Amino acid sequence: MEISYAALAGLIAAVAFLLLVLFTIPMLVKTSKTLSKVSSTIETTNKSIQELSTDVDGLMKQSSDLLDKTNDLLADINNKMKTVDPVVKAAADLGESVSELNASSKKMVKRVNNIRLSRASMVSSILTAALARRKRRRGKE
Repeated sequence: MEISYAALAGLIAAVAFLLLVLFTIPMLVKTSKTLSKVSSTIETTNKSIQELSTDVDGLMKQSSDLLDKTNDLLADINNKMKTVDPVVKAAADLGESVSELNASSKKMVKRVNNIRLSRASMVSSILTAALARRKRRRGKE
């Protein structure tokens, strides 16, 4: 039995193809396992993203409600401030009036003290003059 060159070439090609398939099978199995793990990871990621999206939607709704309440509260405070402004202005005017009254009172007290001092000096000079007259009279008698 003699094998021709063509048959030998075919046999070598078949063996090479067999070796290629044998070395490729483990790589394909590993690639398949890796792809299944990647697929599982992607599914988990998608679920997490959906849950996160739901949570963010809820948070945005709560934030929107909070902003609405804050705006209402701010409007209420502004209205109340408009009501309180005249009271604050009246208190400021009263404070100015009290300050002016205090300044006027201090001036009046100084004037009264000056009048008392001038009266006291007048009384003391009258008494001094009267005592001097008495001494002269006694000296003449």
